Amino acid sequence: MKLISWNVNGLRACEKKGFREFFLSEDADLFAIQETKMQEDQLEDSLKFEGYHRYMNSAERKGYSGTLVYAKKEPLSVTYDIEGDDSKEGRVITLEYPDFFFVCAYVPNSKEGLARLDFRMQWEDALRRHLVKLDQKKPVIYTGDLNVAHEEIDIKNPDTNHMNPGFSDEERAKFSELLSAGFSDTFRTLYPDTVKYSWWSYRFKAREKGIGWRIDYFVVSRRLLDRVKDAGIRDDVFGSDHCPVSLELTEPQD
Repeated sequence: MKLISWNVNGLRACEKKGFREFFLSEDADLFAIQETKMQEDQLEDSLKFEGYHRYMNSAERKGYSGTLVYAKKEPLSVTYDIEGDDSKEGRVITLEYPDFFFVCAYVPNSKEGLARLDFRMQWEDALRRHLVKLDQKKPVIYTGDLNVAHEEIDIKNPDTNHMNPGFSDEERAKFSELLSAGFSDTFRTLYPDTVKYSWWSYRFKAREKGIGWRIDYFVVSRRLLDRVKDAGIRDDVFGSDHCPVSLELTEPQD
């Protein structure tokens, strides 16, 4: 089973930079997207893929945020948003399957000067409660742009970025708290010493210079780790300031 997640930084813009070709070539079972920046009635036919069910959660504010999941298999149920978040920013989609929950999320950015950190902290708590509640029923696969570089290895310049949005002590601690609740960061579990990034600023030729952050993840319930074959960061794929991340799972044992 192949799963892909990608913050496309505007789906219509990314489509003009090769999104459709990448989507078709990957043939993923589940393909999660963050930051669609569009409403469902703006989704063109070229982004409606044959053989896939489509679930979209758009922000009330036009041209902002938004999530989308393409799924080969129809889920048992689909829910949008999380209890405790009334922001209407289209940040979460949860799909239920027989043997797992799949959660796509676009975690709020704390903004310059950590102006939105308090909101972010409340949101993180609500999201963790959501994941833990799901995990009590069946294992969870949680993916998306989580807007945090968890450890110093996950960011090119940890010292000069300390307490910048995405690398504040508070945000990193929330991610640690989630992992302590029974979850694992799949890429870091498999590759504890590998330096790879999933986001680069458009400024100063950051991607060309290798100045990046790892802020896009696949996190799974710890008891699901025995099904994880591989976790990847597809930094050879362009089209956004983020690159896709991937997860490969074995099929469940009967």
